[in-house]
Amino acid sequence: MLFPNTLLAKEDFSVWLENVKYEAKSIGISDDTTADFTSHTIFLPNVIKQDRAQPEFITPFLDYFSKRVDDKKVAYGRALMLKHHELLTQIESKYGVHKQVLIAFWGMETQYGNVKGNIDVLSALATLAYEGRRSDFFRAQLLDAILMIELGYIDIERFKGSWAGAFGNMQFMPTTFMLYAVDGDADGVIDVVNSLPDAFASAAHYLASIGWKQNEPVMVEVKLPNDFDWQSAQLAVRKAPEEWSKLGVQVCVIETDTTDNLTSMNVDTPLGGDNQKTKRQVCDQEQTETTLNIKSSGAFPNVSGMASILLPQGWQGPAFMVFDNFDIIMQWNRSVNYALSVAQLAKLLNLEPSILGGGFAESGALTYQQMLELQNRLNDLGFDAGVADGLPGLQTQAAVRSYQLQQQLPADGYASPSFYQRLLLH
Repeated sequence: MLFPNTLLAKEDFSVWLENVKYEAKSIGISDDTTADFTSHTIFLPNVIKQDRAQPEFITPFLDYFSKRVDDKKVAYGRALMLKHHELLTQIESKYGVHKQVLIAFWGMETQYGNVKGNIDVLSALATLAYEGRRSDFFRAQLLDAILMIELGYIDIERFKGSWAGAFGNMQFMPTTFMLYAVDGDADGVIDVVNSLPDAFASAAHYLASIGWKQNEPVMVEVKLPNDFDWQSAQLAVRKAPEEWSKLGVQVCVIETDTTDNLTSMNVDTPLGGDNQKTKRQVCDQEQTETTLNIKSSGAFPNVSGMASILLPQGWQGPAFMVFDNFDIIMQWNRSVNYALSVAQLAKLLNLEPSILGGGFAESGALTYQQMLELQNRLNDLGFDAGVADGLPGLQTQAAVRSYQLQQQLPADGYASPSFYQRLLLH
């Protein structure tokens, strides 16, 4: 819901704020806090624009990853693991979340605390709650944000964060803060903005509470056989790793120099550079594994649950087998691109290989308007993509797969630019 008349939008918004104020009062929030809320909060049109163009959902995976994770970021993350080694070890011992996982979240969320966001959290949440796409979710977040102010967790003027209302080193949403934030430095105050012990411990407590499995991986990169059933590559299709192996799925492994010691790392340590494209192609092609000591038959991890295969950039892109801990990251952020990037950054921090596959992945992304057109076109052709919202969600992916199957295409569910062009010509 976009607003062509800014003045009208503001007038409507002010009435809406009054309703929120009364709801806040009904749950016990004081008159002073609710009055401060309504006088402080404004409508932010740019927040709606950012919600419509989230890179986590519309950018091709390899582009998304490469823009957020480079050699310098990995090396700096390793240096920070050393700097905070004692603190991270204590938190890992208590909550069972490994150091590199927490540092990976920190790096992805705020560039290791350097970019926490400067948008007013109350205004951002109110705008998103009023706008309507996920109004119930953001209204609940808004009420918890007001409650945080009421309880003295944060001052209203200093409550800054991202356009989506997340704040602090690890970008907690207000409800997540209220449920899981802990006092990591035992100073009697929970401050996830300025206290790293509080931020790390709160993140670890959250992950552990929702089911993190300490001794299991998030994902491994795999190589798929030529006769792979592409439509089985989705989160909803779960099999034991041994079953995937019987279908010809193999783990991609590169033999790296393990003599590198974490204690000798510094922020300038190179991590591959010019060889990255060559490495990717090795996992795509047959008969070339020996070029860089690649093996495509590594052992599958010992996990207690089931696994799924994901193709974040279509059948020509890299392939990953993901496990239960991947689902936990998806509860933090409902983006496959984001979850895979956190997992891969954690692997790099742990001196594991770069992404090997994807050398033949289709590049380019659809715009928000093109995705709307794609969804409407699928619906017109009888493939149920749901209400067009410009985001390639699960229902849109299912509709894409159905069309691909009908047209005898690899049914990977990926809404690529070439698929979009083909659909328009149908």
